[in-house]
Amino acid sequence: MTTGHSLTIARFTYRGASTMATENPEILVLTTGGTIDKVYFDAKSEYEVGHSIVDQLLQQAEVQHPYFVQAVLKKDSLDVTDADRASIREAVERHGNQRVVITHGTDTMTETAKALDGTGKTIVMTGSLAPARFAMSDAMFNIGMAFAAVQAMAPGVYICMNGTVFDAFRVRKDREQNRFIETG
Repeated sequence: MTTGHSLTIARFTYRGASTMATENPEILVLTTGGTIDKVYFDAKSEYEVGHSIVDQLLQQAEVQHPYFVQAVLKKDSLDVTDADRASIREAVERHGNQRVVITHGTDTMTETAKALDGTGKTIVMTGSLAPARFAMSDAMFNIGMAFAAVQAMAPGVYICMNGTVFDAFRVRKDREQNRFIETG
């Protein structure tokens, strides 16, 4: 008999229908920071990357598909280095999951996508243009879309932003328009 459960260990959250926490869930969700996880403390403060609330958003959406959340980084994407990108790739490869959602800051999302090429897995990257903690944020929509896309897309690397699933190697962020656009 299986029952729904939630198990949180340090930075890991497993949610699914199995009674065995050792089973590999179908979707791996890696968090890396970025605007989606930013917090604002007071008028004298700047935004800082805080504890990820991606698992809370998936719970709020009542996602029933099994998933496993792991924090890899807690950085603004402008501060993500090549060594950080290697850590993200290592986390993708370490787990047996064939479907991976990665939350990431939007400014350097495409650079990280390039570092994930060739894994043979379906990887969908997403983020937000406003912190998830804000009432008027695109975070919930983008995470939901990425979660659906990762289940439907063939192996490869994709970016889900602005209601569109982009090939990660044919997209860029247009900072003037504050959105992602296809590049060819």
